[in-house]
Amino acid sequence: MDEDTPASLAGKVTNKDPAVGLQAVVALRRLLEELERLHVDNARDQGWTWQSIATALQVSRQTVHEKHAGRRKAMGKED
Repeated sequence: MDEDTPASLAGKVTNKDPAVGLQAVVALRRLLEELERLHVDNARDQGWTWQSIATALQVSRQTVHEKHAGRRKAMGKED
């Protein structure tokens, strides 16, 4: 994809060409994953509990912990 800004992706997901639309879906998934990592890190750095983050994301504590704790630990941000 030439330009993966949120605005350009929003237009591409409604494209009649399945190749364009599906590429946009993949790019949006990647963007959402990056946004989640960013905001989970911000929340943890500000002292949020895993439960508070899970509640905000509407998932279980176990789900958010399994997804992010190992990465944060490898970065030296978790005990």
